[in-house]
Amino acid sequence: MKRYILILLSFLVLFNCENNKETHLEKPKMPFVWEGANIYFLLTDRFNNGDTSNDINFDRSLETAKLRGFKGGDIKGVTQKIKEGYFTNLGVNAIWLTPIVEQIHGGTDEGTGVTYGFHGYWAKDWTAIDPNFGTKADLHELVETAHKNGIRILLDAVINHTGPVTEKDPLWPEGWVRTEPQCNYQSYENTVTCTLVKNLPDIKTESNETVELPPQLIEKWKAEGRYEQEIAELDAFFKRTGHPRAPRFYIMKWLTDYIIEFGIDGYRVDTVKHTEPYVWQEFKKECDYAFAEYKKGNADKALDDNDFYLVGEVYNYGISAGKAFDFGDKKVNYFDDAFDGLINFEAKWNAKQMPTEMFFEKYSHILKSNLKGYSVLNYLSSHDDGQPFDPSREKPYETANKLLLCPGTSQVYYGDESARSLVVEGTVGDATLRSFMNWEAVRNEEKTQNILRHWQKLGQFRANHPAVGAGVHQTISKAPFVFSRTFEKDDYKDTVVVAMDLPEGEKVINILNFFSEEEKVYDFYSGTYGNIVNGKVVINTPYSLVLLEMCY
Repeated sequence: MKRYILILLSFLVLFNCENNKETHLEKPKMPFVWEGANIYFLLTDRFNNGDTSNDINFDRSLETAKLRGFKGGDIKGVTQKIKEGYFTNLGVNAIWLTPIVEQIHGGTDEGTGVTYGFHGYWAKDWTAIDPNFGTKADLHELVETAHKNGIRILLDAVINHTGPVTEKDPLWPEGWVRTEPQCNYQSYENTVTCTLVKNLPDIKTESNETVELPPQLIEKWKAEGRYEQEIAELDAFFKRTGHPRAPRFYIMKWLTDYIIEFGIDGYRVDTVKHTEPYVWQEFKKECDYAFAEYKKGNADKALDDNDFYLVGEVYNYGISAGKAFDFGDKKVNYFDDAFDGLINFEAKWNAKQMPTEMFFEKYSHILKSNLKGYSVLNYLSSHDDGQPFDPSREKPYETANKLLLCPGTSQVYYGDESARSLVVEGTVGDATLRSFMNWEAVRNEEKTQNILRHWQKLGQFRANHPAVGAGVHQTISKAPFVFSRTFEKDDYKDTVVVAMDLPEGEKVINILNFFSEEEKVYDFYSGTYGNIVNGKVVINTPYSLVLLEMCY
């Protein structure tokens, strides 16, 4: 019952202002912009188990090290939560899933215990969905359900490497992969033309030499009765594009098939800096073609006229670098002609070390100057960052404020909103970051529900106002911290004013001239109306945060 009350309260906050008859104005149609999106990132295997019948496949039944095996999360589980309204209530307008392609069948053991490819980054067959994650029918339903709810779907693309070699998973042919040297990350070459770690074969993405299909794929496809179909599709792809039958182009074909067949909206691209920059320009071209083909055949299903979205993981890239990532001996621009944005590894440090007003001002300035036309994806915790902003979840409210109100695109890592601990005893390495979603706490613990309610309000406010993430920031006062964000696109204009660290009870907020005295403003956080007198709003709420919007 508590869960439904929480959902209802969140809905009423949204409902009150938009249906206020005293100030009934025509609400302009809000555009969706990736620069201000609220993206929810989840490990497909660790979020929600919607189908227990697919929990074990390929005899992946060995005992694993702690949190190193499959735990049952799947595509159906994500769809289930969309239908329940979980993401809508959280203000999420895009969901990023870890790779869902078929993983190696065996497990690895590097001295820390058996590990299976539950995370999705150990591909065995890019053309198939791993049955632990679901089926093609499940993916169709996920995308269709998400789109009906105004939510975009991002899948995760890996072109850099195959999965490790095991007794069940033979090495790909020499023309496809290298197995040495191992990267030492001291230069551009020793970051790109090498294996990330031991026993992770590196795709020869620099090669333009023709290669035949790996024997294990031919054997697999024949056993599954789809060899002829796959060959015909490959022939058509290489004929259309004129690309050589080189390793990277096979994988690009397989990845862009998910765009044409399912209508996904974007890719988060893995290990970008470990692959030649021109590969991503080639990949963008094929993604754009595939998305156009999808829209051509599914005009009624397209959410808007946005282009296909590509966001890259250039490990340790930070917004301060602008467009250029520095390898030490070479600088590379991954934005132009390739990515719409890069993951910003710097945000957690800025959030911890800088006053909030400086943090927000810095990001707005860079995004409107050096990175104009592009964006960054900010996060404070993630699946492979061993130094998150708040590992023990002692500051969930501060985390929400600094992430969801920061300029740029936001990445909520599953469990950020429910204070899922990132410290799990008995784990090794990044396994501590990857526990199963804490649904029991969401359902039954009042403390968790209060935290979730806070994230819901901020998330909805961000989703309702492109100005929050994509607008121009202006500090109005530093103590208390009050700022505005303004956003314009074509005929659409959006303005918000946010005040933080306020006293409880009555407060006077200076809003300068961002709203006129003829307008009525609404505090989205508390569900309270305020009147404007001499450029100030007087409002009485029991909270220290105020999210002001014009009431329609």
